[in-house]
Amino acid sequence: MSAAVDVALPFFGDVDQMKQAVSSVLRQNYHNWRLLVVDDGYPDPEPARWFADLGDRRVIYLRNGSNLGANGNYRKCLTLATAPHLVVMGADDVMLPEHLEVVMDVFSSNPQAAVVQTGVQVIDEHGDVRHPLGDRMKVVYGPSRRGRTPLTGEDMAVSLLRGNWTYFPSMGWRTNVIRSIGFREDLDVVQDLALLLDVATAGNTLVFDPRLTFQYRRHSESDSSMRALDGRRFDEEREFFGQEARRFQQLGWRRAARAARWHISSRLNALSLLPRAARTRGWNGMARLGRHVVG
Repeated sequence: MSAAVDVALPFFGDVDQMKQAVSSVLRQNYHNWRLLVVDDGYPDPEPARWFADLGDRRVIYLRNGSNLGANGNYRKCLTLATAPHLVVMGADDVMLPEHLEVVMDVFSSNPQAAVVQTGVQVIDEHGDVRHPLGDRMKVVYGPSRRGRTPLTGEDMAVSLLRGNWTYFPSMGWRTNVIRSIGFREDLDVVQDLALLLDVATAGNTLVFDPRLTFQYRRHSESDSSMRALDGRRFDEEREFFGQEARRFQQLGWRRAARAARWHISSRLNALSLLPRAARTRGWNGMARLGRHVVG
């Protein structure tokens, strides 16, 4: 029988955390899944040996002939999916046992849903639960946690532009939707938000279910945190929000255009990093962060 949901896992990084991610899929209460691990040429023979010994026919391990980079490997994962539903999981994240069960229940109960976001808990590189300021703010920006919330069109765009409260690796997708829209190739930092805004403009629906089912790993010294501290990520964000403001203005989505122009949460995030940049004497980063804060 064909799987109802594919779990794609693009991998390049910590082998032990990748094993933990895979093991969390194996422990799912929902069993009609297929796991596609796409190794982007990580220079360690251990993953290939480990998967060869795993002995689960639902798990498929593939290794790219050349390194595609994060964006390229994510796009490759979309081409490999054949199930009607898809989760593109981070290779260091952890599914709680109920995750796929809840995602598929939401799809079953909401036939209009193109994408599902469940409740997420943040862990650090050691697996300890953390509550960073940015993630606490996601709770503030996001929908009510009293029950399921569907968002469509401009309402969805405005909600995400005020503050992107989603966690892409935890999201469930209708495969035909995410594949038809895809990731923008020119983005490195905000490609997940760009995808969701493209989903919104296509008239699709995101459903939020607040049940906690997923652990998202946030590394203190990750590439994204370094890009944030030296200001590089905000250069991309500022250009992106300007483009989106013009697009939404042309669509007549005035509230979304205004939210994109102001990009308040992005500017507050840059402001929160200024003291840390000052402590490390990152003067260039401070200048870029300050430029983003004042818009």
